[in-house]
Amino acid sequence: QVQLVESGGGLVQPGGSLRLSCAASGGTVNRYDMAWFRQGPGKEREFVSAIRGNGGYTYYSDSVKGRFTISRDNAKNTAYLQMNSLKSEDTAVYYCASRIGKILSTIRSSNDYMYWGQGTQVSVSS
Repeated sequence: QVQLVESGGGLVQPGGSLRLSCAASGGTVNRYDMAWFRQGPGKEREFVSAIRGNGGYTYYSDSVKGRFTISRDNAKNTAYLQMNSLKSEDTAVYYCASRIGKILSTIRSSNDYMYWGQGTQVSVSS
């Protein structure tokens, strides 16, 4: 059973940066796809970014492309989300998720992820 723990959230001013971390335990996640989702106030959970377990290809939502960067360090069993040029609309609880053995076409679907972290709050405000 894989456990995921997010860290790195906080309060930041518009235009600022944060780096979220997602540490996995209970198993090696080298072959797992790792993803970030977020849920803003009064909104549904939405896909932010994902990185494939094989090859490390990355995917982003249109709203964060060019501002956020996902990466992973397999030696540390950890995934990261570097968030730059933050906007107020990025305010949300950010969740890390992982999956294995799923097809690429569903990489943006939260229903396909088996393991989830507890979430970390990101607030962007002046």
